[in-house]
Amino acid sequence: MAKEIERKFLVVGDDWRSLAKGTNYRQGYLNSIKERTVRIRTIDDKAFMTIKGPTVGVTRMEFEYEIPHNECVEMLEHLAEQPIIEKNRYKIPFGGLIWEVDEFLGVNKGLIVAEVELSSEDQEFAKPNWVGEEVSGDPRYFNSNLVANPYTTWKK
Repeated sequence: MAKEIERKFLVVGDDWRSLAKGTNYRQGYLNSIKERTVRIRTIDDKAFMTIKGPTVGVTRMEFEYEIPHNECVEMLEHLAEQPIIEKNRYKIPFGGLIWEVDEFLGVNKGLIVAEVELSSEDQEFAKPNWVGEEVSGDPRYFNSNLVANPYTTWKK
């Protein structure tokens, strides 16, 4: 069984911007109930389908498969829940781990989060100075929830 152990944080400041080049992601959900999500995404000229189970703590089951790019684009346009999640992802090494900073675009513009995958839930790790409040347990920040409740509609 494949497991994902991930912690998510808000990003503060701009110190991270010069540390990596961003890659554009377009993703949508074919199923986004909390018991399981089925996500499709394009990353440059590649495409993937990912199935995830419910999150327990900061862990969940995850299975990912490469799929034909042209078919993924069709599914994003015709089958995926709308709106599509669009973001630029920056992969930044720090403290022996890779931090993924997602800068959201479109209806989620203004939201910037950093995620780090861990080997265990109790793994200790150093945080870069641009990592702020942890939001791992806040479902508003799950990408699947940003479709139905985009960041730009949140009451600040």
